[in-house]
Amino acid sequence: MSVEQPHSLTWRILSQFGLSARLLLLTVLFVMIAEVLIYVPSIASFRQTWLHDRIAAAQIAAMVLDAAPEESLSEELEMRLLQGVGAQAIALRGGGRRSLLAISEVPPEVSKSIDLRDANWTTLVTDAFAVLFNPADKPIRVIGHGMGVEFVEIILDQRPLRAAMLEFSRNILLVSLLISIITASLVYLTLQWVIVRPVRRLTGNIAEFSGNPEDASRVIQPSDRADEIGLAEQALARMETTLADELRQKRRLAQLGLAVSKINHELRNMLTTAQLLTDRLDRVNDETAQRVAPRLVATLDRAIAFCETTLAYGRATEPLPQRRLIPLAPLIAELSHLKDLAPEVGIAFNAHVPEDVMIDADRDQLSRVLVNLVRNAVQALSQAGSSGGQPCIDVTARREGNSVTILVEDNGPGIPERLKADLFTPFQSSARKGGTGLGLTIAAELIQLHGGTISLDDNGGHTRFRIRIPDRTTAQE
Repeated sequence: MSVEQPHSLTWRILSQFGLSARLLLLTVLFVMIAEVLIYVPSIASFRQTWLHDRIAAAQIAAMVLDAAPEESLSEELEMRLLQGVGAQAIALRGGGRRSLLAISEVPPEVSKSIDLRDANWTTLVTDAFAVLFNPADKPIRVIGHGMGVEFVEIILDQRPLRAAMLEFSRNILLVSLLISIITASLVYLTLQWVIVRPVRRLTGNIAEFSGNPEDASRVIQPSDRADEIGLAEQALARMETTLADELRQKRRLAQLGLAVSKINHELRNMLTTAQLLTDRLDRVNDETAQRVAPRLVATLDRAIAFCETTLAYGRATEPLPQRRLIPLAPLIAELSHLKDLAPEVGIAFNAHVPEDVMIDADRDQLSRVLVNLVRNAVQALSQAGSSGGQPCIDVTARREGNSVTILVEDNGPGIPERLKADLFTPFQSSARKGGTGLGLTIAAELIQLHGGTISLDDNGGHTRFRIRIPDRTTAQE
């Protein structure tokens, strides 16, 4: 069974609260951590000062006793001075002599000696916490510097020192709690006003806007703030405005598309009826009717095909490609029969694809793309002819790292400049007579489903399409 890390558990606990509560708890926690870091040296310094005060008081008591006449000293006075210092014995050394004052003739046994003359901070901190958590049962000896003497040594009970340190710790704790509460409250109120309320306004607006994104009145009104929240408000306002406009436009286009589909459906039925009626003109013994009838039938055929293609494009959703590694050369070779769509033109089909080139693609969808491009080239050459020499279509392919590039080129007159900008836009890209302008749009959609690109190269007036399809691992990176 795995053990959850402490920081993960802490974060899970904090995540149960709101942003404001988390800020308040974290502020209190950080202030308490800062107080702990302050408390450690403070308690060590308090203990050191307390002991130094006892050393100074002991020296003064000893000096008073030394200065008084012997006949005026009594055992009771000596004990009162020692008890006033809180020491059981005092020893001074200086001027070549040593003085000893004690409650009893033999100083009591000590459990520990503390020399304040060369103590470092590590020792002071360690000894301070030892007094708090592991106090000695027997008295302690404390040695320190004195005024005009080599050193002052006292033996005292540790319990008064521990009581003073506990009282100091309680005071520090109370002050820390008070500072934490005041600081946390001020930080909480400040963050609530400066950050939390604006963030809540942003999240509330996002939730409200998502309920009806086409309603322009729900777009957030940016404040005059110049900080990051102000920039976020401005960016959100721009995004919501753009999204609302896009959705309204798409809704209108959807409604228009539905209407166009209905019109196309009815128009196709009417054209079909007209086509049946036009077929009867073939049996009319009139020279003018015989001359006009074929062209009228061809026109009606194109109109019906346009309606059917438009309806099919509106209904169709291309499935995701079922990709696998396939050899490209056989697929390209199958395109050669398309030149037979215009046998009278004598189009040459040239394929330059190495046999070892493998492409990661859906065979059927890639075939649809290439058939569309080659058929467009055949139709362009049959209608406008070549720009020089025998009409020809060249298909080349090569692997470039983790992708395959396919070029489909013909030597026709090229695509007019006015069509290049909207080449892959539905109903806009057809330059041939009777075209719907959907072939290249569908081809681009299929290539994009493969994570690839299709583009028109600038090839000196000729038409050359460049297809690039990356391998799946490359497309996902």
